[in-house]
Amino acid sequence: MTTLRELWDAGRPTIGGWCTLPSAFSAELMGRSGFDWVCIDTQHGLVGYDQMVLMLQGLAITGTPAFVRVRWNEPGEIMKALDAGAQGVVVPMVNSAEEAVSAVAASRYPPQGYRSWGPIRAALGVDGYSPESANLRTVVAIMIETADGVARMDEILSVPGVDAVYVGPNDLAVTHGLPPSATVESREHSELIESILAGCKRHQIVAGIHCGSVETAQRWLDAGFEMINVKSDALFMREQAAAVVKALSGKREPSPRTSSYA
Repeated sequence: MTTLRELWDAGRPTIGGWCTLPSAFSAELMGRSGFDWVCIDTQHGLVGYDQMVLMLQGLAITGTPAFVRVRWNEPGEIMKALDAGAQGVVVPMVNSAEEAVSAVAASRYPPQGYRSWGPIRAALGVDGYSPESANLRTVVAIMIETADGVARMDEILSVPGVDAVYVGPNDLAVTHGLPPSATVESREHSELIESILAGCKRHQIVAGIHCGSVETAQRWLDAGFEMINVKSDALFMREQAAAVVKALSGKREPSPRTSSYA
């Protein structure tokens, strides 16, 4: 099974899947779709801890390395996700260097951090699991998605142990007084995202972004983003189901019925 760290060290763009439905089978289906990694979203998804564990097991069956987007930058949330077997965390709303330090420290064992020892599932099937190997294995992606985060970007990206930045385009837009958009139509919105990408390049940190369409993803890949996701399992289901209904709704004729009364 390829690890997230191996994907990062390979230096090539990665395409990820996104799970918002609380279902191990949904996670397994996403894992079998060929994504390089899959993220289980416990922030805006409908996924609680018990379902998250089952989803991590479903992804392990497929050999797909998994992130968990935690609900908040809170040490207990991060440690529980990693102990359950996530190889990386996506930490939302990081607005300062101090908050980035907290996210990294909760993700790594001493002396690099203060993660508590208890890898109840993380150590399964990992030969020689140790604090040192776990620290090397774990990927920490922080989200720069606010006006404060952009303003303090270079301070945040200077924090040792930040492996990646994942841009949330909707919150980035909202906190700058723009309408939310994952397809990024406005010039001002695009320039904000480009500034974060430039910051990642300055600090040699992987740049990632959530995308609202394949076309948007290709645009950001061409610009230099290395961690790309398009939509989520829930959106894939809803859009494909709606497309089928739309395609067939105009082709149904009422069938003649014979009355049962003489």
